[in-house]
Formats: sequence, structure tokens, C-alpha cells
Amino acid sequence: QVQLVESGGGLVQPGGSLTLSCAASGFTVNDYAVGWFRQAPGKEREGVACASSTHELTYYLDAVKGRFSITRDNAKNVVYLQMNSLKPEDTAVYYCATDILLWTTGCERESESWGQGTQVTVSS
Repeated sequence: QVQLVESGGGLVQPGGSLTLSCAASGFTVNDYAVGWFRQAPGKEREGVACASSTHELTYYLDAVKGRFSITRDNAKNVVYLQMNSLKPEDTAVYYCATDILLWTTGCERESESWGQGTQVTVSS
């Protein structure tokens, strides 16, 4: 069964860090482009960090550039989102996906089927 499961969210103070994990099963995630998306209450889902299969092409939302980093551990079949210097506006449910559209200035996903996601709350 092809599946992606997000984890690692939680409550963190402004300025803190979190690392989100996206564990893939049923397929080899390093063969695919992958992306992290987020949806805050009352807002549309947006692409946060996306990378091609080789990470030759990456995209970061302007609001997270220099603070977030998307990486992979191919041996573990896991994709990570390292989030540093977190801000209250980063509060959202974060999702990962592999069937994405990626270009130099953005990334999107057409499917409306998403996993459970992981909640990130940045608050003092």
C-alpha cells in the first residue's frame, strides 16, 4: 500500500525549531519529487518546500526561505522538513506529498486527497 505519514509536529515557542518527518511506504520516495504543504485555519493550502527527486530543483515559499530546509534520508525512505526560527504565522497543519508540480518559482498539487498531516503550533 502506497502511503505517506507525517509526524513530528507539536507546540513550540517563537524562535524554536521542529523537524517534521514524512515516512513513505509501498514505494521508494527518492524516485519522486516531494513537497511539504501547509494549511492554516481559514487559509488556503500552500506549498512550503518542494524538491525534485535529486534536489537539483528546490522551491521554498518566500516566507520560509532561510529558515526551512527539505531533506531526505533515502536509506530510511523518509523526507524531512527542518524548521528553524519558527514564527506564530508558521502555525498550520503540515502535509507531505509526492504527486506534485514543481517549477523554479512554485510548487502545487492538484489532488484533493491528503494525509492526516501534522499540527505545528508556534505560540508563547
